[in-house]
Order: sequence, then structure tokens, then C-alpha cells
Amino acid sequence: MNDILRRRLTSGMDKDVARFISSMDVDRWIFEPDILVNKAHVMMLCEQNIVSKEDCSSILRALDTIKKGGFTSLDATLEDVHVAIESKVIELAGEAGSRMHTAKSRNDEVATCIRIALREEILEMMRELIALRKVLLNVADKNTSTIMPGFTHLQHAQPTTLAHHLIAHADAFKRDFDRIVDAYARVNLCPLGAGAFASTGFPINRERVAQLLGFDSLIENSMDAVSTRDFAIECIATFANTMVDLSRIAEEFILWSTPEFDFIELDDRYASTSSIMPQKKNPDALELIRAKTGSVGGELQSVLSICKALPYSYNRDLQEVTPHLIKATSTLRSSLRIMTGIIDTMQVKSDKMAAATHAGFITATELADTIVRETDIPFRTAHQVVGTLARSGQKPTLDQIDVASKKVTGKKLSELGLTQASLDKALDPEQSIQIRCIRGGPAPKETIRMTKDRMKQTSSDMKSLDQKVDKINAALRQLNAPVREK
Repeated sequence: MNDILRRRLTSGMDKDVARFISSMDVDRWIFEPDILVNKAHVMMLCEQNIVSKEDCSSILRALDTIKKGGFTSLDATLEDVHVAIESKVIELAGEAGSRMHTAKSRNDEVATCIRIALREEILEMMRELIALRKVLLNVADKNTSTIMPGFTHLQHAQPTTLAHHLIAHADAFKRDFDRIVDAYARVNLCPLGAGAFASTGFPINRERVAQLLGFDSLIENSMDAVSTRDFAIECIATFANTMVDLSRIAEEFILWSTPEFDFIELDDRYASTSSIMPQKKNPDALELIRAKTGSVGGELQSVLSICKALPYSYNRDLQEVTPHLIKATSTLRSSLRIMTGIIDTMQVKSDKMAAATHAGFITATELADTIVRETDIPFRTAHQVVGTLARSGQKPTLDQIDVASKKVTGKKLSELGLTQASLDKALDPEQSIQIRCIRGGPAPKETIRMTKDRMKQTSSDMKSLDQKVDKINAALRQLNAPVREK
């Protein structure tokens, strides 16, 4: 093994130790970012007259060759991808390759690579969250008049619409999107140039490297730059939060697809069957989204535990953060794609949803509100009257209301202004929904407005996302230009 790092040591590393400390099994994730980092660093060294143009060109050509050869072209027995790439550059470029690591440490190199790889994942995650929100809003737009029970404590509570319900989830995912945008602002900062932790005596230009790599700014303090993984903790926490929101809608769809609810049917592409019970159609994809929420939470707890009480600056413990970051990122992205497909293809059984609003006394709250409006008795008194009627679970008649009211207030509500017409309206789920037309309510007029408003938000978010991507791509085109010219 041609290990370029062991000049200080008098013997080769024990094989078990070498396997134990190696990160090559997860470094595939940062292979291309490491190529970019080395290119930007060498170009800056050349511009600063720290390496010659000839050596710079030789190194850039070697890096381009390595990129074309892919990760598998590297020596897998070496400690990490950084050493493997540098060794390959020296093999291809000779003495010039030995200059590539001037004024650079693996500490600032790996921190930069992780941020580049994570930034790409986050940008695609933003795109996937926008797609999920659009699908939710598209289904909502088709179901502004689809009446269904709303639930609290999983009990029938008040009538609502499917649009109202789905917009609630879309709004939660909008907040998840905004949190990821906020996290991106702290991810897209460049640590390169920090060296091992105390920067370097070479006259490097850190701002130029950040610009070539498409970063928005620097992690300025060199000790902070190499030793912090707070950006990873923040991202995984944000991912975990998004997974929780995914698990909530997954759980609802699991319930809604049961014979007991029968509100939706999942497309066959997102279901499985039993090995023994041929009638089964199992919501396995939704169940795994629900389960993987716990896995992402576990990744967060692992990273918090790894980073707890680490002294400044760099410690090898930080190597263990990256696998958890990768797993959390991959899990969320796949869960978002699958949930988008499930919602886009599921069959909504609007007749079953509407029928369920007639089970029990789901309009009890509207009846209490109507009594207050029509008779001017206090709400708590009306609540008591309706509560006594609700024990039967059936919609009451005006005579039954009068009997209950007489016991509670000593008066008949029909004598105080409650009419059969107002009673019929209060007990009608559709009328109960129509009257709730205040901002954010379930009335079709309001859900149509909310759907249009949120569609505009997704368009604005997509435009902002495209601007971020365009900025990075423009920087990388500049970075790759010298290689293409050769």
C-alpha cells in the first residue's frame, strides 16, 4: 500500500486498525465534491502564484481523468477518499501532483466536501418537497366539496372537507421546506482554507475558492470551520421533523385504506399482498415511511451523542457523523418521492367520506353555536344542553332539544327563537361547512382561495430554488473551464 501519510511512522498500520478507521465505504458520497474541492484549491494556488501554471494544468488534467474513471478507479485499501485521490494525482501527474495539497488539510477538505454533497442533496430535497406540496394541492383542488369527518382523538369531531384536510398537510410541508431553506443558508458556507485548524502561512485567497465552488460565503474562523458539525445536526433535525410530518399523513392513509374507514384505495404500485392471505392489500410503503421516521430520529440522536463534549478543534469522532447524515438524507428523499406517488395515484372514495359524516352526532358543535346565535343563551349553557342530547349519538329533534333545555335552563329553546329551519341547517354537515368561511376554514370558497394561494407559493419557491441551482452551476462551469480548454 502506497500510503503517502505514514512518513512519520516506522511501521505499517495493523490491518484491523486500518479497516476500523477507514471511511472508504461511505466516501463514495463525497468523491465528486472532493474532485471539485481540489480543482478550486489548485486554481486558487495558481492564481496566487503558489504553484505554477504548468503544475496547475497537470493536476487539473489528472483530476479530470480520475473523475472519468470514477470512484472504483481509486485504491480502496487507502484510508479515505482524500488520500486515494491525492495518491492517484501523484501517480498521474508526478511531482506536480505532490503540490496539490499545499496549504490544505484533510480537515478543511472533508468539511468542505460534506457541505457540497449535502447542499446537492438539499436542493433536490427542496424540489421533492415542492412536488409533494403540488400533488397535495392538486388533489385538494379537486375535492373542495368532498365532505368528510374531521377528527380529534381519532373520534368524529366536526365535518370538514378533504381539501381542508390536505391543505393542512401541505402547509406543514411548506414549513418543512422553509426550515430546509434556512438550513441551506448555513450549509452553503465554505470552510476551505482553514487548514488543520490554524489556517496557513501561504497567501491563499479563501474568498476565491468559495466563489469557484458556488458557496455564498465563508466559515470565517479557521478553528470553527474544521470542527463544527452543527450544520449536520441542524439538517438531520430538520429532516426528522419532516419525517414526522410524513408519518402523520402516512398513518392517516393507512387508517383510511382499511375496510373500517374505506376512504381511499392505494394504487397497486404502492401496496403489497400477503404470502398466505390472498385477499390482502397491505399499505407497506406507508408503513415503512412511518417506521423510517424512527430511524431518522435515531440518526439525529446518534450525531448529537457523537458531537457532545468534543473539544476543539478537529477530532476523528467527526468521521462517524457522515454515515448518519447520509442515511437520514437518503431516507427522507426516498420517503418524499414515494409519498408524492401515493397521493398522486390514490383513489378517493368521496361517497364513503360523505356517508361517514352522518355517523354519530358530528354536527353537535354547530348545533350549540346555532342555539347561541338564535336564542342568545351563553355558549356553555348551549354546550350543556347539546351534551345531554349527544349521549344518544343521534341527531335530535326540536322536541327533544326543548325537553333537554327545559331540564337545564327551565325554558324551551323553541320559545326563545330556535326554529325547525335553523335546526335542520345546523344538523346538515354541508351547511356546517359552508358557514365556516372565515380565513383558514373548510368552506369550499375558502379552500379554493387557499389552494390558489399555496400554488403561487410553490411557484415562488421553485423560482428561488432554480436561482440557487443556477448560481452553483455558473460557478462550476467557471471551475471546469480550464480543464475543458486543455
